[in-house]
Amino acid sequence: MFDLVPGYVGGKEFVHCLLPPLESLATVEETIVRDKAVESLRAIAQEHSPEDLEAHFVPLLKRLAGGDWFTSRTSACGLFSASYPRVSAPVKAELRTMFRNLCQDDTPMVRRAASGKLGEFAKAVEVEYLKSDLVPMFVNLAQDEQVSNDSVRLLAVEACVSIAEILEKEDVEQLVMPTLRACADDKSWRVRYMVADKFTELQAAVGPDITKTDLIPAFQSLLKDCEAEVRAAAAHKIKNFCLALDPSIQESTIMNNLLPCIKELVTDGNQHVKSALASVIMGLSPILGKQNTIEHLLPLFLTQLKDEYPEVRLNIISNLDCVNEVIGIQQLSQSLLPAIVELAEDTKWRVRLAIIEYMPLLAGQLGVEFFDEKLNSLCMTWLIDHVYAIREAATNNLKKLVEKFGAEWAQQTVIPKVIAMSRDQNYLHRMTCLFCINVLSQSCGAEVTERLLLPTVLSMAGDGVANVRFNVAKTLQQIAMVLPSDTTQAQVKPTIDKLNTDSDFDVRYYASEAAMVC
Repeated sequence: MFDLVPGYVGGKEFVHCLLPPLESLATVEETIVRDKAVESLRAIAQEHSPEDLEAHFVPLLKRLAGGDWFTSRTSACGLFSASYPRVSAPVKAELRTMFRNLCQDDTPMVRRAASGKLGEFAKAVEVEYLKSDLVPMFVNLAQDEQVSNDSVRLLAVEACVSIAEILEKEDVEQLVMPTLRACADDKSWRVRYMVADKFTELQAAVGPDITKTDLIPAFQSLLKDCEAEVRAAAAHKIKNFCLALDPSIQESTIMNNLLPCIKELVTDGNQHVKSALASVIMGLSPILGKQNTIEHLLPLFLTQLKDEYPEVRLNIISNLDCVNEVIGIQQLSQSLLPAIVELAEDTKWRVRLAIIEYMPLLAGQLGVEFFDEKLNSLCMTWLIDHVYAIREAATNNLKKLVEKFGAEWAQQTVIPKVIAMSRDQNYLHRMTCLFCINVLSQSCGAEVTERLLLPTVLSMAGDGVANVRFNVAKTLQQIAMVLPSDTTQAQVKPTIDKLNTDSDFDVRYYASEAAMVC
């Protein structure tokens, strides 16, 4: 409805004409409609002059805030910050009183709405009134005990960040911290979860001194929380929390206060907790330095790299570059690479599959030389695995590696081994050769495909196994899109025509499919 302002209501001086229908929509039962109406009202409030705000918008706000139905009162909560900064002092006092009444409303849904908007209203109110009027509201909301609904207290945690950002350090300690300490120990896990989720924002808002005295112990408590959701939320914040610590206490805090908690989380019974930790734990290496990383963190990385859950392993592998920068590739290879190789050769094919999927990421972090020395042969071995899903994944892995390291690398390292597979006695391996040529042709381009790959495919057109021959037809159809047209006509088309007369029905079918393209 805000779009109607420029051309349909005669300009900003008539914008108040839009208020009645929006007021009606802000009272309906459907939450989505109310929220959209409030969104439009907030936008339209900016188009009002200060005089029109007091003449038209504030009366609307009063009617909503005093409405009989809770729906209108919840909508009112979102409009205070939009109107407060540009009205006169007496009206501001009236708005603060109205907001206080909503914070003390008998209906939990209204208090929840007020709690959710308290933070943004705090940014609009003058500091003196923030301390005298809004902080008591915040304290009451954070201690809300009515029914079993904890959503009022939960939303008060968000307001805590906004209020702490505005107040001076002494006021934060006196007015905010008692409530924040209570929220961190709240009987509801959802409130504790919110504290954990907002922890780095709270850390930035309260400053280094309060962080040292209050937040470090609170963070330890959250990392040891009895609820897995809380531990996971806190674990996600470990890296950023440590980075934001005062440099003078950074290392000692991690080693003495947080590392014991981290060691417990590495073997936590919940996979989401372990996954959250694995996504950030590598980031501690640059903070702790080489010696501490080798002595204290590497054993934890090894444990997580062998975790039963693939996501935990992925999160460790995807952040290896952080550790590589600190301890160097040699130390990394001696410590972690054996564990990666062990997983790559695991008897469970799903474990092998997981490592294959991480290999391009790992290759990019380790570099081409190290990869060729330590992992290249492993990638080629997967191509002849007895499980089809592994061979298929290994084929796609080759494509990603070529895209990462380039066509020149492929010619020297990969293509000779793929071509050799075309002469393998096992027809499944010969078929894998064709699958590899399909993907390599897309990555290596026309010149390499015509010179090295096409002759191999053509030589397999007379294979004794029908499955191989019809895959030759499918491969020719694929690589014809890469090859020059004259090559297609001179070399590809005659082979397809020959396959079209094959004794096997499937070979003839796929050859006819290819003939329509070539």
